[in-house]
Amino acid sequence: MHPRLTELDWAATRIGEISLRRRLEPLTRTEVYEVKLGDEYLMSSMFTVAEEELSRLTLAALPDAPLDAVVGGLGLGYTARTALTDDRVRSLTVVEALAPVIDWHRRELLPEAGTLTTDPRTTLLEGDFFALLRDGTGFDPAAPDRRFDAILLDIDHSPVNVLDATHADLYTATGLARLAGRLRPGGAFGLWSDDAPDESFLALLRQGFATATAHVVTFANPLTGGTSANTVYVATVAAE
Repeated sequence: MHPRLTELDWAATRIGEISLRRRLEPLTRTEVYEVKLGDEYLMSSMFTVAEEELSRLTLAALPDAPLDAVVGGLGLGYTARTALTDDRVRSLTVVEALAPVIDWHRRELLPEAGTLTTDPRTTLLEGDFFALLRDGTGFDPAAPDRRFDAILLDIDHSPVNVLDATHADLYTATGLARLAGRLRPGGAFGLWSDDAPDESFLALLRQGFATATAHVVTFANPLTGGTSANTVYVATVAAE
């Protein structure tokens, strides 16, 4: 008999106890993988549409040319793996602050993890996305000044509901300008949010980027029998 719930891994981190669980969802009769931080649910393989759309919508805003991309937040890997399905992506750097999350993928505790870890385009970088941006270290240890065509971010719940207080400065005019400076001309920034579109945040994006759009992504929710929605913000810098 399939166990109803299995804890695949657990670790203490600087932001709390993180765990990876696999369970059988009785409503859909499927295996579900979940990440918890303490008692808080961070992500679930039941709901991945918006994470995948984060890659698709952001990359769709870019020209038909070879692309270098960064994903902030590895999680269950859906955003990163979707980015790799775009043949234009020639390099993908995934920045993850928590070593256990990287380890889950390298040990292939998650389905399709090998798709990401064995792809020669992928670099898994252990580091704090926000600190690397703030202190000027950047997302390539060998080239601190390197810029990218796309930066995709899925770490916080929303611009106003952050996992750690040190993240909040990104969602300001100064922080967003700093991020825009890491993009090449014509580059795109994509952000996942659990909240509805926030007009005040869109206004901030439009201060520092040439364009900014909020996409509402809807998906079926078998737990409620209805639909749920997330938001994907896509902002682009001016082309030369």
